[in-house]
Amino acid sequence: MNSGPLNIEPALKALAAALHGEGPAVELSVGDDGSLVVGHVETPGCDDAVAVVRTSGSTGTPKATVLTVESLAASSMATALALKGEGQWLLALPVHYVAGVQVLVRSLFAGTRPWVMDMSGGFTPEAFTAAALELTDKIRFTSLVPTQLQRLLDNPSPDTLAVLRRFNAVLLGGAPAPAALLDAARVAGVRVVTTYGSAESSGGCIYNGYPLEGVSVRVAEDGRILLGGDTIAAGYLEAPDEETATFFEEDGVRWYRTSDLGSIDDDGRLTVLGRADDVIITGGVKVSATRVQEELEKHDGVTAAFVAGVPSAEWGQAVAAYVVLAPDAGAGKGPDAEAGSTAGSGHPAVVLGQEWRRTLGVLAPKTVLVAPSLLMLPNGKPDRLAMTSQLSALHQGK
Repeated sequence: MNSGPLNIEPALKALAAALHGEGPAVELSVGDDGSLVVGHVETPGCDDAVAVVRTSGSTGTPKATVLTVESLAASSMATALALKGEGQWLLALPVHYVAGVQVLVRSLFAGTRPWVMDMSGGFTPEAFTAAALELTDKIRFTSLVPTQLQRLLDNPSPDTLAVLRRFNAVLLGGAPAPAALLDAARVAGVRVVTTYGSAESSGGCIYNGYPLEGVSVRVAEDGRILLGGDTIAAGYLEAPDEETATFFEEDGVRWYRTSDLGSIDDDGRLTVLGRADDVIITGGVKVSATRVQEELEKHDGVTAAFVAGVPSAEWGQAVAAYVVLAPDAGAGKGPDAEAGSTAGSGHPAVVLGQEWRRTLGVLAPKTVLVAPSLLMLPNGKPDRLAMTSQLSALHQGK
């Protein structure tokens, strides 16, 4: 276990060398003892590679994404324009994922020193507050995922609220942000900027629904979101573009085909509708897992939900939900994953299930697993594979 904040000096030096063409591409990882490991990677055919970032693997095998000087510079400049300035960054996310790497890269371009939050005891409001108090620049930024911001706004101390309000912007990405969380942030006076993007786009490139300077966005005929411009990565280290069909060039613009569905309104604002693979076909009816999740989370008794399709002998696929209940709805008193289907008729999960069947009809989950929290990957994204596996085991193919 790491005994304190990560020593990011070696990472900053290696990234600076790569940005100036004086060193090989860098891949950051975390050792068994929690320390930061700076690796160097050969990138055949890409002489200006700066960093190799592994995607989260939330739905499959992680891919090694190659980010270049051009893509990182374009992203850093566009971010500074959108946020109306460069400043000091607080690192509160794993440094080996793209959001963490970008905190270091943006700091290098800005000539400021990032401050590292001590996460040896996990992400806590106390540790975040202590780290934020160490920032010295008048212009301050940080990147968080929704789960982290939720923890900070759950019964926050005066000190936590004060440091949150001092950030010029809190970038929020990695997963969809519930409307209730964004409302709570506005009421608390926290300047939140929702972001959309991935390692393949050098991190967030859509802010509050609109593309950054130099970024293009459109929706393909199949409904998938396409991101284009100078922030797009060079490709994957192990798989050439012609095999993946993920990256392509058109009229001199490099594009990345995402796995998400979206729509663009008349004002050019992008709305992410969910993953292309989140459609559940149950009894011949197509159901959007994202839509069901949104409906479940509208209920006052639910703080978070994850919805997936699981194998079903009767329906082909059945809608199943991994649910976190609010404390006053009985969260923490209910069944665990193994006992999720044996709750009594008066258990909050059973009562909610009955209500959902009445109000949602075919959209209602046929299996509900109550847990203290969603399963998360180290970068703060939901662990879709793990939760789907547990739901499938609980449903038992019925």
